[in-house]
Amino acid sequence: MVARGALVKPWLFTEIKEQRHWDISSSERFDILRDFTNYGLEQWGSDTQGVERTRKFMLEWLSFLCRYIPVGLLERVPQKLNERPPYYMGRDYMETLMASQNVTDWIKIR
Repeated sequence: MVARGALVKPWLFTEIKEQRHWDISSSERFDILRDFTNYGLEQWGSDTQGVERTRKFMLEWLSFLCRYIPVGLLERVPQKLNERPPYYMGRDYMETLMASQNVTDWIKIR
């Protein structure tokens, strides 16, 4: 079950190790996405096929990452995994885009 949680919160293992909730910022989350992209391009290449494969896995992963609700916005901690949150506005534009379940919003993340 921890591995499923790590799909939504890749920093989950750090939280467990340090025994605390980490209110990660949108820029820190973006850095994780950037690292994922760089690892994908390193693995599959930066040609058309490598970019397409990296994009495919990135979009698949974003379908999990959009379920994360920042700790600072939660009414009660910890969040239950099976609860679906209502639509909310993030603390900044990037956080709102990352929370969207609309694929066109994910494309705007830069």
